[in-house]
Amino acid sequence: MNTTALPRPGVTVPPGEVDSRAAYLCFAAAYLVGHGSAALSKGSDPVIGLPSWVPLTLLAAGLLPALWLAVRAGTRAQRDAGRSRKQAEQLLGVAWFTAFTALATAITGLGTATGAPELQDVLWPAGSVIVVGLITIAEGTARHNVLHYCLGTFLALAGAAALFFDTAGVYTTIAVAGGTGYLVAAVLERRRLTANRPDAAVTT
Repeated sequence: MNTTALPRPGVTVPPGEVDSRAAYLCFAAAYLVGHGSAALSKGSDPVIGLPSWVPLTLLAAGLLPALWLAVRAGTRAQRDAGRSRKQAEQLLGVAWFTAFTALATAITGLGTATGAPELQDVLWPAGSVIVVGLITIAEGTARHNVLHYCLGTFLALAGAAALFFDTAGVYTTIAVAGGTGYLVAAVLERRRLTANRPDAAVTT
């Protein structure tokens, strides 16, 4: 009697797992294009001259669908989840709002207290990546997802390290590190889902 595993086309997402591939790719595009265009247009000798709204628009064009895809994937994963898992996901959703409200308050207060509102130009991109990284760590912990946890760790450290550079350097670091991190995570996410998939078998 032989048991042969049947190959399956594509990737079947196991029950309770969050498939973040699409969200990762959208986040990568947002970082590379949005923050990348900002990096090219900032500094004392910008490579290209762009109005400030252009990089922001490009960033938002990638972030909005990425956030929607991430929420949709998380909602789908909750369908077969227990009460504690659903509660954890709901609290994580609230954490996004709380964290960015706190970040906005801190950056505005710091700019006012120091009399240097131009600090916002570096604190917003770097601070946002740090916040995203920390919440991603929390999501990875709640979901027992090591890949998501490692991605969050990388993003938080990259955002903090970016503050060592000037304005253009901040955006360059975030664009390259963040975009690359999400692209690598998208590739590894497929492997993770495949490894966690219950394999079909046929007995002869």
